[in-house]
Amino acid sequence: MTQNRAHPMTSYAFEVAYDAIMQVGECPLWHPEEAALYWVDIEGFAVHRLDPSSGAHQQWRMATEPSALARSASGGLIVALRSGLIHLNARDGSLHDIAPAPYNTGTCRFNDGRADAAGRFWIGTLYEPRDAPLAQMFCLERGVLKLVWSGGMTVSNGLGFSPDQRTLYHADTTAHRVNQYDFDVATGNVSRPRLLHQFSADKAHRYGGRPDGAAVDSEGNYWCAMFEGGRLLRLSPDGAILSEIAMPLRCPTMLAFGGADLRTLYITSASAKRPGAELAKYPLTGRLLSLRVDVPGREEPAYIE
Repeated sequence: MTQNRAHPMTSYAFEVAYDAIMQVGECPLWHPEEAALYWVDIEGFAVHRLDPSSGAHQQWRMATEPSALARSASGGLIVALRSGLIHLNARDGSLHDIAPAPYNTGTCRFNDGRADAAGRFWIGTLYEPRDAPLAQMFCLERGVLKLVWSGGMTVSNGLGFSPDQRTLYHADTTAHRVNQYDFDVATGNVSRPRLLHQFSADKAHRYGGRPDGAAVDSEGNYWCAMFEGGRLLRLSPDGAILSEIAMPLRCPTMLAFGGADLRTLYITSASAKRPGAELAKYPLTGRLLSLRVDVPGREEPAYIE
């Protein structure tokens, strides 16, 4: 399905969940047992944690850029860094290596990632020159990191799974495209790629941004952050745009459902390398925002070691 912007955007009352400015906020992840939200600042080299009920905040400095998170079934977090995958013990801040980067860290880094219902952690890469479709998709399963597919994308993003775990969603941000695949949760097999939605790359005519991070709600709809589009979209499983939410900033990066009822939507954004006029116009740029939505999300699975 191609882009359709015939319907108006909806404006919501956003709240500032955490007021510090992130350079490139990414990968918000709700931790239900802790009733806390984790996220990363990629260019800030940090993993963050917020307890929304108390406002208590923690952060951990990383040696290289963190980009994606998964809860670990044994406790703590799995963190995808440019240099590889590590385990973060949030209680004492200790870090333990899991797997080194399986690519040239001079031109690539891990980007978006998400765990599936069988306890695997899927992580795609970003090819930084952005001049060729040389990104890859990897899967961490019981401590073993394996290549799933290579090429055909430049910036791997927007990973998500349908509630029945039969569909994997994936975006190539550079191509302005979201695909869906048949997914076998028992084996981890991915097959039959097909287009979910193609967005316009024409910046001269009502440009709506390009798909960045995403999440799937309890009804099976795919929500994505439209970087440089200043909006969030909710797409049906057949690719139709069901609704748009206007953002008080131009570059949302990813979203996550959280709170006790999973109806609080948390949204990260990027402030790094944005024009001064844009930052002046959108003073909430880079801050962690939240809003309440009608349809709840789903609890994200944990990685099983």
